[in-house]
Amino acid sequence: MNKDIIIIGGGIIGLSTAYYLQKEGHKVTIIEKSNFSSGASFVNAGIITPSHIVSLAAPGMITKGLKWMLSSTSPLSIKPRLDFDFLQWAWFFKKSATRKKVATSIPVIKDINLFSRELYEEIKASKDFDFHYQHKGLMMYYKTDKMGEEEWNVGKLGIKEGLKVELLTKEETQKLEPNIQLNIKGAVYYHSDAHMTPNEYMKQMKLYLEQNDVTFLSNQEVLDFHISNGKVMSIRTENNTIVADEFILTTGSWTQKLAKKLGINIPVQAGKGYRINVKSKTNITIPAILTEAKVAVTPMNGFTRFGGMMEIAGINNKVNKKRVHAIVDASKSYYNNLNINQEEINNVETGLRPCSPDGLPYIGRLSKVKNVTVATGHAMMGWSLGPATGKLVSEIIDIKKTSLDITPFNVERFN
Repeated sequence: MNKDIIIIGGGIIGLSTAYYLQKEGHKVTIIEKSNFSSGASFVNAGIITPSHIVSLAAPGMITKGLKWMLSSTSPLSIKPRLDFDFLQWAWFFKKSATRKKVATSIPVIKDINLFSRELYEEIKASKDFDFHYQHKGLMMYYKTDKMGEEEWNVGKLGIKEGLKVELLTKEETQKLEPNIQLNIKGAVYYHSDAHMTPNEYMKQMKLYLEQNDVTFLSNQEVLDFHISNGKVMSIRTENNTIVADEFILTTGSWTQKLAKKLGINIPVQAGKGYRINVKSKTNITIPAILTEAKVAVTPMNGFTRFGGMMEIAGINNKVNKKRVHAIVDASKSYYNNLNINQEEINNVETGLRPCSPDGLPYIGRLSKVKNVTVATGHAMMGWSLGPATGKLVSEIIDIKKTSLDITPFNVERFN
C-alpha cells in the first residue's frame, strides 16, 4: 500500500531513504531545517569504510579522551559540561567500551558497510547518475612502530572477517603512490574501501529525487508532533501543519531533542569534524588515514580533501583555529612538499556527526509511537552507511524481511 511519508532531515541518510521509498511507489516529502546544501553530509571524507570495524566506543578511548581533553589540537576532544544528556551519554559510552561489546559489533559494522558499498555500486550502475566513485581501498599510514602494531592488530581482525588487508613497508607503499613523497614507516592497506565526492553526489541525488516527485521543503524546522492513539497524526513547523501516514527521523545530531517530544530517549552527541579542500594538484590517488593524527585524506573530483577531529562539545559550528592548523600541520608532516594555502585554510567548514554511545547506528521503529521510524547515530560512518540505512528503512516501512538483521541497531536499546 502506497503511503504519504515525511522524512525529517535532508542529509545522506534522509536522501538515501527517500531514494528507496520512492522506488516502492510511496509519496515522499523531505523537510530540512537548512537549505539542503550544508552539514556533515557535505563536509565528510566521502569514504565507504568496511575497514572501520572497531567502533568509537573502544576500550581505552575514555582514557585517551581524558588525556586529550586539555589539548586544543588532539584528534578527540570531549568537552565535559554539566548537561544531563551529555553526562548520560558519557556513562553509556563508558559501559559500551568493553572488549566483549566491541568484538560483538565488529561483524555487524563490517556487514552493513559492505552492504552499503554494494548499493552505491548498484546506484552507480543504474545510469541515472554520473557521480565520482572509485574503489581503490584505504591506506592507514603510520610513523611509529607502536602505531603500526596497533593498526596491524586491527588489520588482522579485518582478515579474520574476510577483508583483504596487507601490511606494507614504506617502499611498497611508495610503489602504489609513486608521485608523492611520503614521510611514513609503513601502511596497513585495506582493499575493501571506496571513495566519492560527497557534494557532487548529494546534488545529483537531490535532482534525481525532485524529478521523481519527491517534495523538498527547506528552511523548515519541525517544532512538535501531534500524537493521537499512539500515532503521529501531523507535525508542526513554524509555518505549517503537515499530515502524513509515516514519519522518519533522519535528524542526525538533533535527534535526541526531537525524540524527547515523542517520549523516547535516543542518546546522541554531536561530534564536530573539520574539512579543508585543496585545489592544487597533490598527486594523491589513494585515500588515507594519517593514523597518529587521525586525519582523513581523500582525492575527490577536482580537489583533495583533508579532514578530521572529533570534538564532542554540544551542537555548535564554531571553528577552533588551533584544530584547523593541527590538520594542516599533520598533513604536511606525512606528505612532503604538500602545499595548503591560506585561502584554503580560511575556507574550512565543519559538520556535526551524530554519535551514539556504543558506535552503532539507530535504525528501527519506535514501540510507543507506531508510525515513527528512526535512522541516526552513524557517527563517522554516515556517508558510508547512507544507502544501506535507506534500504533498511524502506524495508521496515513496507514490512518486508530486512536485508540485514537490525536487532543490533535497536532504537530503544538505551531506554
